[in-house]
Amino acid sequence: MKFYVRLAYYLAGFMLGMFFLMMVLNGKDSGCSYFPNARVLKDMRNKPFYYSDQAKLILLEKWVDTADVRRTLTFGDVDFDNSNVKVKGGKKYIIEGKTVLNQKISLELLNASDKVLLVDIKKL
Repeated sequence: MKFYVRLAYYLAGFMLGMFFLMMVLNGKDSGCSYFPNARVLKDMRNKPFYYSDQAKLILLEKWVDTADVRRTLTFGDVDFDNSNVKVKGGKKYIIEGKTVLNQKISLELLNASDKVLLVDIKKL
């Protein structure tokens, strides 16, 4: 069998397999969180989220709001050098991100087994 015939059979089978794969996975909420940064952020987004009194006061200053916090929890970078520190009630994480106005912020979060507490918000 010539090369171009084998290539045609391979491509036809590959395309058919991709079509069936797309049919099976279409509409499912499946995601791939393989990297540590993505795993930590996904874990925090899937838990109930609470604000400390200090974080509520900072949010009242109007230079940052809850949309910026959620955006940072989606697209932010976890500072692993200062994070994953065990404290009473869970682990402390520092996440760096940006506001809608492109201002750099840092979130200090306490990740417990059943909830996430935003402890502090800082400008960078």
